[in-house]
Amino acid sequence: MVFEYRKRIYGFECDVYGHLNNANYLQLLESARAEAMIEMGMSVARMRELELQVFIREFHLDYRLAVEHEDLITIKSWFDEMNRVKGHWVQRIYNSRGELCFEAQMVGVFASAGKAKRLPPEVYELFLGYLETPAAD
Repeated sequence: MVFEYRKRIYGFECDVYGHLNNANYLQLLESARAEAMIEMGMSVARMRELELQVFIREFHLDYRLAVEHEDLITIKSWFDEMNRVKGHWVQRIYNSRGELCFEAQMVGVFASAGKAKRLPPEVYELFLGYLETPAAD
């Protein structure tokens, strides 16, 4: 499943050129992933109940077009690889004209009490139900 998150870009998020500041991309990605996890029924609160965490192991960032001040962007998020220890997320940011501006790929490791841990089978099955492999842009 591809999750969509929309947000307008405000002046305080931009650099002196009126473009989204590169430091703010990671916050937007985190917001979009958090909303996707809530939609899946695996909010941070639910993960805490299950004594589970997700730690980001690596990010690959590809800036393609500037995101402009006051643009209404769409962030599409999905995970395309999953096992019981880690998951691979893809996130793309599109401007209001539908142009691909940015792509991130992230590997998250599942943990409990600060140490890597295999997902319980029922949680793993839940995640597998959302696995997606959309066509490239």
